[in-house]
Amino acid sequence: MSKPLSDHERKKQISVRGLAGVENVTELKTNFNRHLHFTLVKDRIVATKRDYYFALANTVRDHLVGRWIRTQQHYYEKDPKRVYYISLEFYMGRTLQNTMVNLALENACDEATYQLGLDMEELQEMEEDAGLGNGGLGRLAACFLDSMASLGLAAYGYGIRYEFGIFNQKIVNGWQVEEADDWLRFGNPWEKARPEYMRPVKFYGKTEHHPDGVKWVDTQVVLALPYDTPIPGYRNNIVNTMRLWSAKAPCDFNLKDFNVGGYIQAVLDRNLAENISRVLYPNDNFFEGKELRLKQEYFVVSATLQDIIRRFKVSKFGSREVVRTDFNKLPDKVAIQLNDTHPAMAIPELMRVLVDEEKLEWDQAWDICVRTCAYTNHTVLPEALERWPIDLFAHLLPRHLEIIYEINRRHLENVAARFPGDCERMRRMSLVEEGGQKRVNMAHLCIVGSHAVNGVAQIHSDILTATIFKDFYEMDPHKFQNKTNGITPRRWLVMCNPGLAEVIAERIGEDFIRDLDQLKRLLKYVNDDAFIRDIAKVKQENKLKFAVHLEEHYKVKINPNSMFDIQVKRIHEYKRQLLNCLHMITYYNRIKKEPNKQWTPRTVMIGGKAAPGYHTAKMIIRMITAIGEVINNDPVVGDRLKVIFLENYRVTLAEKAIPAADLSQQISTAGTEASGTGNMKFMLNGALTIGTMDGANVEMAEEAGDGNLFIFGMRVDDVDALDKKGYHAVEYYNRLPELKQAIDQISGGFFSPKQPDLFKEIVNMLMHHDRFKVFADYEDYIKCQEQVNALYKNPKEWTKKVIYNIAGSGKFSSDRTIAQYAREIWGMEPTLEKIPAPDAY
Repeated sequence: MSKPLSDHERKKQISVRGLAGVENVTELKTNFNRHLHFTLVKDRIVATKRDYYFALANTVRDHLVGRWIRTQQHYYEKDPKRVYYISLEFYMGRTLQNTMVNLALENACDEATYQLGLDMEELQEMEEDAGLGNGGLGRLAACFLDSMASLGLAAYGYGIRYEFGIFNQKIVNGWQVEEADDWLRFGNPWEKARPEYMRPVKFYGKTEHHPDGVKWVDTQVVLALPYDTPIPGYRNNIVNTMRLWSAKAPCDFNLKDFNVGGYIQAVLDRNLAENISRVLYPNDNFFEGKELRLKQEYFVVSATLQDIIRRFKVSKFGSREVVRTDFNKLPDKVAIQLNDTHPAMAIPELMRVLVDEEKLEWDQAWDICVRTCAYTNHTVLPEALERWPIDLFAHLLPRHLEIIYEINRRHLENVAARFPGDCERMRRMSLVEEGGQKRVNMAHLCIVGSHAVNGVAQIHSDILTATIFKDFYEMDPHKFQNKTNGITPRRWLVMCNPGLAEVIAERIGEDFIRDLDQLKRLLKYVNDDAFIRDIAKVKQENKLKFAVHLEEHYKVKINPNSMFDIQVKRIHEYKRQLLNCLHMITYYNRIKKEPNKQWTPRTVMIGGKAAPGYHTAKMIIRMITAIGEVINNDPVVGDRLKVIFLENYRVTLAEKAIPAADLSQQISTAGTEASGTGNMKFMLNGALTIGTMDGANVEMAEEAGDGNLFIFGMRVDDVDALDKKGYHAVEYYNRLPELKQAIDQISGGFFSPKQPDLFKEIVNMLMHHDRFKVFADYEDYIKCQEQVNALYKNPKEWTKKVIYNIAGSGKFSSDRTIAQYAREIWGMEPTLEKIPAPDAY
């Protein structure tokens, strides 16, 4: 028998990683050594692993820079319409490997580092995640940047360069503890500061109304310093830009103020201004109306709009001469996409610039504004909707409040004209909510100020027009669209699961990487024994690799032949990690009751962060770890059931866990998860889904075939009916003995013997005020899990369902999503054309 290939030799055979030509490898080694030399020349003799990582990162970056300059030159010459994706979050993860994939450098770099006696995977592990996002919304923005570059769109991501991203999560005695994410402490080789494009951003002050217009005066100025990160398309030589703003105090900050005690204090107070870009707010699907957050939102919007207008006015490469002054052309050259309501201030700010600074008439400015802006809604949860108190606005952004009042006045005139005498409708549709504390409803502002409004999965878009935005839909039905979310197949297949990408490429070639719909061609192999074996083998290898990772990092030994049952996402009541807990307890109780039965072995893994101020979510984490302490130490159960909490879930951990999953849990209450994107990643990587008919699960079932997902639970209509009738948890508790047993164990301290009432709040919530109706879906969920267990015992039939899922996942490429945004919202045409490489003349 031939000896098994080493990891290095095996990787060399994976064609999707690019060719390792001799000249290529030699050049990479030369450049690597040059970068290493310049790193060390400064002050040290002996190189550390981090030095090697930086040398490799800078070597790869060299391959980006020429393409980056060439792409921007190309845009200046062609003067295409540009799209500006504004988001308060970009959850990028690591950059090195993704860049190598998109530039077809992976095998060459691997070979070069190998010849230099280094292990590329070890070097990759040195890179910090860029954790500038909370979850789905921020990761979606990152996938979109990859797709926009890969589709040749002249696109820019604009956001904030947070000094501290999403906190690192430690689990200490079963509890979540937060640690600051000092991701920049060793420097970031992928960014380039651009001080020449620094912009002033104004706050506070007052307005003065003059015959020749309005002036916003006595303001405080903060400078926005841009940092650019290159975004390479997939093997098309296009490199777009993500520009993140950092806050800087101006040199004269507070020094001109007579009220400051002294020079030293004035310099120390610069921190106050620079705090704007200090830290990401760690809330997912929750609105916290803090002044600093509103400052962040206006900061990114003001700096970005100045940049957009500067670029609109100057259209020739390298020239700063003004060549375009007709703002009627703005919507033909600029599309602005608002990622949720966080950048909603772009609407009043664009109006302020056009009316106050560029001196346009209101009606003309408003028409330009609406044709330029579009809004993506990401949630229907009421606690997540942004509603800013009027007095905070008046204090921080007095001119913008006046503009919002004027937008609202004209908007309500239109409503009154369309629906005469319907005062109740006017109250509901106003941008300003009366009663108690007056507030600005930012979603209403976005709808009125945009030409397109979209949800992120069909069911979500339908819920928007039927419920929270019904009045606006009746007034302007043409504005409302659906754009089902997607994920980039570069990071979420080629990069994180090269074994699977290769098995697919062997059957249908490599074109699926830029056209994921081609995965449908795998359907003809659904009964092919060799293909079934290959798919199962890749999954088993990924599971073994993840098991090794868990042993190294968490000191837990797991059975790689058990079903890997994974639920990873932010911890939130609506995502119902508690329903998963009830299944774990029920399964445990069944094994204990009949220990000699042939149970399907499972390793249940749950991961995700809880917002630091979200008490219930933190208690849910404590419950998961407590259940694990009992189950994992029960000798009767052995390795038939293990429960692991995956600490510090983030992009980089997702890239390891998702390829290893057998079962993906997507179990939110129907009507609460707008789309989900983790669900798509699991589907593409060969896991089967147990889920409710919520978010994109509905479309996943459509694409893969209903029978190839484990669908359970109430549909949206059932939830509505139960709301009308009244949900009484105690009825389920009394009717279902296994549910009663599980709840009694939790409340009786079975899982927390040292603190028997540790979880009494959770039990009380589940029994008396559970908005998300966990018990209502319990019975169907348990039955569905029995079907999962039965199928897992038949590996061939299981793997056939896996193939149907992979073959049906083409729709969920972010390339498809972005092509739809481009054609149906931005008025742009995507292209798969390559532009010439910098060295091709």
